[in-house]
Amino acid sequence: MTAMLLQKRRLSMRTQEALTCYLFLLPWAIGFLAFVIGPVIASFVLSFMDYSVVTPPRFAGLSNYTVLFGEDTRFGLSMGNTLYYVGMYVPLHLLVAIALALFLNQQVRGMPAYRTLFYIPSIVPLVAGAILWVWILQPEWGLINSLLNLLGIEGPLWLASTEWSKPALIVMALWGSGSAMIIFLAGLQGVPQHLYEAAEIDGANRWQRFVNVTLPMLSPTIFFLLVLSVIGSFQVFTTAYVMTGGGPAESTLFYMLYLYRRAFVFLNMGYAAAMAWILFLGILALTLVQFTLANRWVYYEAERR
Repeated sequence: MTAMLLQKRRLSMRTQEALTCYLFLLPWAIGFLAFVIGPVIASFVLSFMDYSVVTPPRFAGLSNYTVLFGEDTRFGLSMGNTLYYVGMYVPLHLLVAIALALFLNQQVRGMPAYRTLFYIPSIVPLVAGAILWVWILQPEWGLINSLLNLLGIEGPLWLASTEWSKPALIVMALWGSGSAMIIFLAGLQGVPQHLYEAAEIDGANRWQRFVNVTLPMLSPTIFFLLVLSVIGSFQVFTTAYVMTGGGPAESTLFYMLYLYRRAFVFLNMGYAAAMAWILFLGILALTLVQFTLANRWVYYEAERR
């Protein structure tokens, strides 16, 4: 009898603990269902509707999607601009971040101050940073062109040029590579020193140690930042909205900026919802491809032991 009573008490305590846990989780669960899952489901339903906010939604079938892929030339233009941005920004972002991390991984006096200086741009609000870079990239008296003029080089028009507007936004985005730099720095400091020592004993020079030791050991970090960078760069919006508004000649009309126009300028919410789901499915497909290919080049030390 005593054993049965003890077992019942234990079960009762476990039940109480479980209920307490669920009660603490309940506010988050309600918020997640109401503000995340609910809008996601609503946007999927609206993507099949003709909905202009001021009038009730009307079922339109697949018309939003057929117009997107068949008639809307700006859809293809915005996707092309975004793919250009992603293809240029992501590799440059990773290269700049890893180069900064290697530079800031040295044992030099005052290194914490240098790390702070390189990290600060990544915490500057995007709108403030965009306004600052509008001044820096001003063609006539901007900082960059003024420095180029001192060297006898005529600077480009930057944001006023259809050829240089997207590179200008990419340069501005690279300015905020501090967050990725910190992650790479943490990865570098986690590389076992005995691997470098063994490679040095085998006669490997600095470049060979970097290629055969540093990069394989950093591959999980590279993969993590690659996935996040691709997802984030497909959603570029603020800098283009503040700095160019999509111009000149729609050369910086990125996908999210065009989606914003459709939703909040033209009040075509159903069409914008369809665009959002196409973007979601595209990013999901790219992410799945990256995870599928990860086994071919990502090195996890624990798996090799």
